Amino acid sequence: MRMQLILGEALTGLRRNASMVISVVLVTFVSLTFVGAAMLMQMQIGKMRDYWSDRAQVSILMCRADSTATTCADGAATQEQIDAVSQRLSSPALGGVVRDVRFESSDEAYQNLLKLYGDEYKDYVTPAQLGDTYFVGLVDPEKADVITEAFNGAKGVEGVKNQLQYLEPLFSALTIATYIAVGIAGLMLIAAVLLIATTIRLSAYARRREVGIMRLVGASNRFIQTPFILEGVFAAFIGSVMSGAAILVGVHFGVDQYLKGRVTFITDWVDLGDAAIVIPIIIIIGLVLAALSAGFAIRRWLRA
Repeated sequence: MRMQLILGEALTGLRRNASMVISVVLVTFVSLTFVGAAMLMQMQIGKMRDYWSDRAQVSILMCRADSTATTCADGAATQEQIDAVSQRLSSPALGGVVRDVRFESSDEAYQNLLKLYGDEYKDYVTPAQLGDTYFVGLVDPEKADVITEAFNGAKGVEGVKNQLQYLEPLFSALTIATYIAVGIAGLMLIAAVLLIATTIRLSAYARRREVGIMRLVGASNRFIQTPFILEGVFAAFIGSVMSGAAILVGVHFGVDQYLKGRVTFITDWVDLGDAAIVIPIIIIIGLVLAALSAGFAIRRWLRA
């Protein structure tokens, strides 16, 4: 009976302040959608970084006949210089850094180029223009600088290139986009908290006579406060569920149905499993913020 009375009071408050409740629902929906999108974007960045980190290699480019680097003053790399690089890569000093090594001669690079782009390139590219290359897989991609320091400036080595560095601008741009989404979500959450507090105060003012009667008959503050807190929680819960539905729709149609077929260089995308992790979190965030803001607002109003 006591619980039915509390729920009845909460539903009455929701009906009386329908327009404000709708505002709370919409603001909560938008803000939590941004929060969920930011979380999914961060998950996507992590997936991309893990995928490319496992596959990115460090390329050690051996000197070509036309190389202009100071280490290539004697022309194309000799067989002794090529063997010296191979021996150093397999040395114990680099054993904890180097995972695997693949050597591609200029002739192999030329044949791979023709397979990739067609025989029409025969008239424009020669094997000598490509040069010999070592492709080094790393145990820890963060230690690419060790290879760079070990071979930059070595005789017969034109240069060292870390393939992962070409993806860093993409990761940085996505991270900035995540920060922007988090910032917008934070502002919207602040607006939602203030709106919930305002709604609760208006609801309490509209029912001040009922509150006064409950005080006269000896009702506890907790009993008086609970219906108002439930009003904010109910409104935030509806907005949170709507936000979760929007995230599911976005992942299913936006990622699975659209992006996967058009952005082919990314093979590992966030999926519904990741959305299933995010949705409970944003619902909890919505409920906790609503309960705290509503509780604070009604306690201050009752003291006034």
